[in-house]
Amino acid sequence: MSPAIAHATGPARDRIRYDRATAGLDAPLAVVDLHAFDANAADLVRRAHGKPVRVATKSVRCRALLERVLRQDGFAGLMSHTLAESLWLARSGFEDVLLAYPSADRAGFAELTADPKLARAVTVTIDDPAQLALIDSARTGREVVRVCLELDTSLRLLGGRVRIGALRSPVHDPARLAQLARAVNRRPGFRVVGLMAYEAHIAGVADALPRRPLRSTAVRLVQSAARRELAARRAAAVRAVREVAELEFVNGGGTGSVQHTAAEAAVTEVAAGSGLYQPRLFDNYRSYQGRPAALFALPVVRRPGLGMVTVLGGGYPASGTPGADRLPVPCFPAGLRLARQEGAGEVQTPLLGTVADDLLIGDRVWFRHAKAGELCERFAALHLVEGERLAGTVPTYRGEGQTFL
Repeated sequence: MSPAIAHATGPARDRIRYDRATAGLDAPLAVVDLHAFDANAADLVRRAHGKPVRVATKSVRCRALLERVLRQDGFAGLMSHTLAESLWLARSGFEDVLLAYPSADRAGFAELTADPKLARAVTVTIDDPAQLALIDSARTGREVVRVCLELDTSLRLLGGRVRIGALRSPVHDPARLAQLARAVNRRPGFRVVGLMAYEAHIAGVADALPRRPLRSTAVRLVQSAARRELAARRAAAVRAVREVAELEFVNGGGTGSVQHTAAEAAVTEVAAGSGLYQPRLFDNYRSYQGRPAALFALPVVRRPGLGMVTVLGGGYPASGTPGADRLPVPCFPAGLRLARQEGAGEVQTPLLGTVADDLLIGDRVWFRHAKAGELCERFAALHLVEGERLAGTVPTYRGEGQTFL
């Protein structure tokens, strides 16, 4: 370890490491800190209490890092976000790919139903018999399609007039899910093999918001009630479906709820992905503390005035309801902030703060993205950092010419 790093602490040490590791590269660039990535992976396994963790690919979007995490004990299988991605991953050698969202990709279904290797590797998710009809309309072969049923996880109050949770599956009642399983069984060429239930309102909502104690308390109370209700209903759904079909897996959870979901006896595996990169939307959870592993650097290209610099690029907002929490934030050097009137711009981003006066043209400012894998849609490569050295460079999905959504 160099003397400069040995005497630095926290963010200052990380800034030195990343600057040194990528000194021979031009910014803009993105890095993944492998020590932080591996530590986050180990924490997910620890919180899963012995149940396998299925990796959510949309939160990683890099084949090399998917392979890296699957080599670690405690991880098994992928959870994909499009059928085209699922088929690409299966053709690349991944043998257990759960497509977690319904698809209308007829060309993809034509390929899936005609290829034994793809049909064995890929499981598709449905929540409506009409989705089965669409698959059949595209069918070009006789391969059996592996099917996962999705249960709505939302918490419904006041007789259903209040709904807390993501607008995903329409199937809320265990009996209706069993009816859907029967509909699959009646249709030749399909087989129910799994059940999934993603509790986004628990796994993806922070419960320890800075300077907002009342809201944090309210979130925790609602999440506690939602966990209790869902645990009972999910168990009932599993029992009901198992009377109709033999389930290979019951999937649930997400980065923010791994330990709670894994504690349910009815669940056989948990899903997680964001916790590997630890984007800033996952900073404020009482239940765990991840290490930021994915960052990007932008070069200083202007100095408009005192306390100001402008960096190239930066307009990388995250999906979801628009707001300040969806914007990337500068983290190194500490003390910089986005200009309120401009925010993060497509071509340039002005930054304010007295520390800006210490930055020169060509210096780097390091940022964190609000969400996980979406960062990879902006960069063709991820530079892998170990300590203060560059350990390698790997392509993102985009770098391999793949843009699935």
